[in-house]
Amino acid sequence: MMTVPVFKTSGERVGEMEIDPALLGTRVRPTLLKQAVVAYLDHQRHFAARTRSRSMIAGATRKLYRQKGTGRARMGPIRSCIRRGGGRAFPKQAPFGSKELPRGMRTLAWKNAILAKIKHESVLIVDDLRMDKPKTKALAATLTRLGAAGSCVLAISGVDQNIHLSGRNLPKTEVRPVTELNAYEILRRKKLVFTRSGFEALLARVAKKA
Repeated sequence: MMTVPVFKTSGERVGEMEIDPALLGTRVRPTLLKQAVVAYLDHQRHFAARTRSRSMIAGATRKLYRQKGTGRARMGPIRSCIRRGGGRAFPKQAPFGSKELPRGMRTLAWKNAILAKIKHESVLIVDDLRMDKPKTKALAATLTRLGAAGSCVLAISGVDQNIHLSGRNLPKTEVRPVTELNAYEILRRKKLVFTRSGFEALLARVAKKA
């Protein structure tokens, strides 16, 4: 079993929680993590260059007129690339699905990312993190006391509008529900901070998918 330290919002360590590494893939797979990061970044790209091929042009596919006997040059359908308004011969199209990962690999990737963070002692749990209203300064002070102010992902059990609004203006800080964690964001930041309820939700999630 692996242990994750538990802290109060004041920064005082009050205990630890356990998690079975088998639920997170047993071992870290660097190649899989790289594939997950590359696939995630590929999906963030916006391809603006698009031109239409012959199949995308409106018009009939029949030959405009017969091959011989008209005295004119040979001509194919109106959508031909040599006619004005026709399709491009070699159109530019956005590559789609070139870096797609199967669901099982994506699931194992975010589990492995958490496992890697735990092995590097970059995961901690904050107990009793509640906010009555959005307050960026208060959340920033809490993360500073926990040693995670510079760069972290704050994983919570579900949607909490007060915590989300408090953290959205903090630099290099993401607030994410446990169900939305992905390998790229976990690896991108130095610290992974769970609320106690968030860590319990993680245990329930990985046990369900085991």
